[in-house]
Amino acid sequence: MDKAVLSKIKHPPATLRDMVQERMREAIIEGHFKPGERLVERPLCEQLGVSRTVIRETIRYLEAEGLVEILPGRGPIVATMNWQDARQIYDIRRMLETAAARTCAEQITPDRAEALRNALVQLQQGFADKTPGTLFRATADFYAEIFAGAGHHIAWGIVQRLNGRISRLRMLTLATKDRAKPGPDHMQAICTAIVSGDADAAEAAVHNHLNDTATIAERALAEEESN
Repeated sequence: MDKAVLSKIKHPPATLRDMVQERMREAIIEGHFKPGERLVERPLCEQLGVSRTVIRETIRYLEAEGLVEILPGRGPIVATMNWQDARQIYDIRRMLETAAARTCAEQITPDRAEALRNALVQLQQGFADKTPGTLFRATADFYAEIFAGAGHHIAWGIVQRLNGRISRLRMLTLATKDRAKPGPDHMQAICTAIVSGDADAAEAAVHNHLNDTATIAERALAEEESN
């Protein structure tokens, strides 16, 4: 009798804590909770139908991601974002993402190329759907393929810890119409360079993308501070 072939589970079932973290993270990223707004336990428990213990664990987790601040005498609030912090995030991304794109291109295999193209399709669908949560997950999956292809697992762990703040910055830049190059075009250029094995072009494509979005983010954050 032939043994059954079991397919690999790519996305394990989420726990209650995981689901609460995801919903609160998306609410902050999408602006339903504004920067500086207090996060009060009781209303959050009632809205989500969970215990205070789960809410407190979630707040601690989001604090570690840089999305929440705990202020003495005031409690948890949605963290504010300024250009000084954002610039550091973009600098870190430039170092890690350009290195990953270059190495992934140098080591590209047919399987990795196919996986990256598939991830790009999902990412393009996310742009078309204009659903922030879907887009951010598809973007993370796209970059995960690049870092995995480079073998840069430690670097990917650093990027993941910044992912909440990266997504907040991405939300700021999504609606901008006057960018030098649309986001999907940037992602296409990165993918094309990597799967063709052109390390120089891959590095340049990532640089161009981050320079474009950093310029937009700086302007958007300046506008927020002036309002």
